[in-house]
Amino acid sequence: MRLFLVILLTALLLHTNARSQPGVNLDNVWSLERCVKYAIDHNISIKQDSLTARLARYTLQQSQLSQLPNISASGSYGKSFGRSINPTSNTFVEGDYNSLSASGNGSLLLFGWNQVRKTIERNKFSLQASFADLDQLRDDISLNVATSFLTALLAQEQINVSKNQVALSKAQLDQTRAFAESGRLPELNVAQLESQLASDSANLINSIANYNSDILSLKALLNLDFSVPVSIKVPGVEPGEQVAVTNMLPEDVYQEARKHFGAIKGAILRVTAAEKNVDAAKGNLYPQLSLGYQVGTNWASNYLSYQPTNQLLGVAPIGITGHSLDTVYQPVYKTLTPVIPFNNQLNNNLRQLVYLNLNIPIFNGWQSQYAVRQAKINLGQQQLNEYNAELTLKQNVYKAHNDALNSIQKYYAAKRADDAAARALDFAQKRYDLGLTSTVDLLVTKNLSFTASSNLISAKYDLIFKLKVIDYYLGKELKL
Repeated sequence: MRLFLVILLTALLLHTNARSQPGVNLDNVWSLERCVKYAIDHNISIKQDSLTARLARYTLQQSQLSQLPNISASGSYGKSFGRSINPTSNTFVEGDYNSLSASGNGSLLLFGWNQVRKTIERNKFSLQASFADLDQLRDDISLNVATSFLTALLAQEQINVSKNQVALSKAQLDQTRAFAESGRLPELNVAQLESQLASDSANLINSIANYNSDILSLKALLNLDFSVPVSIKVPGVEPGEQVAVTNMLPEDVYQEARKHFGAIKGAILRVTAAEKNVDAAKGNLYPQLSLGYQVGTNWASNYLSYQPTNQLLGVAPIGITGHSLDTVYQPVYKTLTPVIPFNNQLNNNLRQLVYLNLNIPIFNGWQSQYAVRQAKINLGQQQLNEYNAELTLKQNVYKAHNDALNSIQKYYAAKRADDAAARALDFAQKRYDLGLTSTVDLLVTKNLSFTASSNLISAKYDLIFKLKVIDYYLGKELKL
């Protein structure tokens, strides 16, 4: 049993020593600043919101380009069979022929009750709101990364505490075993310390497991491949002067946060966008005046021109005289009927039209009226969202400020308890070395010291996190 414990202990120490050497490969060392930057560059949610912002930008650009005239062109080519109307001469013809027609149309809105302009303004504020959401998401990701980083850092510190505890227990076991072999202490003391060493080894295993789990959570948050080795850089930070930030009143922190918080900016911008949307929807209730232009032409393969010549073909009767009933003849000359050339037909058949168009909405199934009502409801929703965002921010700021104050008290209380437990352990160890105290009393004091050290580390990093939350609301960069 003793041999098994020694082998297990040695293996654990070798493993944790290998894991706790971050300086071997600098590429594997991750500071909080590096984690935050990597998360912002690779986080899926940020990439999705970036695409949303791009869509909002394209929507704005499209609405701005809608101020330009609408221009369209069309053309058709076909073959006709049998009796039909020639599209160029508008006469009935027999037989087959080919035809082509081309037309163009343009229109420009002259007056539409500022509907287009209000739509542009709405899309502009919506784009700014998308950017504000993106900034807010970056800040939230930074805070989440800081939380996960500090959790992993706490787990790493717990490993060091557990390693020291194991090393101390092993040293005491070796010392007690020597005392037992010399007859100074009974074998019971050795068994008690072996049990304590096994318990400390189990605590070390749990600390390593917690650290590995926290590292996996951090990698998932960073969207980092799980096979990439990560070693947490211990910044050696102490609360120190950072505690001074809690001297600010929570209302002052809230007012400062309100100036830069993306959620508040986005909510305010969406209210303004909703107001512009109401104005744009009202524009559909009134007449709109536009200027239009049309142009068109056509061609047909059987559109002929008639060209008389001086070549006499003969005479043809055209009637009789009224008295003598003599037949009247007229000369018949040869007439050429060539097809009118393509370009000539296009020029000859060119037609143009300039017009003003007044569109007066009379009845369209109440679509315009209900569009205005829906826009007003959306405005009310955005106003409530703004109020809720400000209320939520204020509640969170006051809670964060109160949590920071409580965390300060817990930290200093844990520090006093750790100092007292360390002194008690030192006295107990000296008394044990002199044989003035039992092994059970030493183990009780030792466990109390271990608990106090663990509580101090937890209180320390909890305080650091609470102070970083205050920095988050003040708009400061999250770094250690």
